[in-house]
Amino acid sequence: MRALLTALGSGLLFGIGLCVSGMTDPANIIAFLDVSGRWSPNLAGVMLGAVAVHFSWLRWVARRKSALDVNAPESVRSIQPGVSAKRVDGALIGGAALFGIGWGLSGYCPGPAIVALGSGAFGAIVFVLAMAAGMVLNQGARWTIKRSGKGSMLVR
Repeated sequence: MRALLTALGSGLLFGIGLCVSGMTDPANIIAFLDVSGRWSPNLAGVMLGAVAVHFSWLRWVARRKSALDVNAPESVRSIQPGVSAKRVDGALIGGAALFGIGWGLSGYCPGPAIVALGSGAFGAIVFVLAMAAGMVLNQGARWTIKRSGKGSMLVR
């Protein structure tokens, strides 16, 4: 129950932060990406703030983890601060490209789009439906490829 309440609190804090910073309005995102027109640095400020908070949290967890005894909850013991070295493959590049294209065209990324659903914004509704359809199509493609026994660079 504690983990669910923590997740709920984190999600609410994230959503409130997106609303207060104006990041649920696609016009702010498009203005950040419009470097040849009316460029707005607001998104960069939000990103820098998020990086600073996350960096501080990782440092705190690393210090706390080293001082923990075996009675610490698994959720704390399993945290692995730092960067893991994983292979860059076609699925990562393809997913990043699709994310960037969708973000640039719509002005939404998944978090702000879900928050904007609460306002009933038509663009957010279309984005979330398209995102859900993409997830279903991806799962279907993965299942089909797995069943056929053929590997693919673009689908894990």
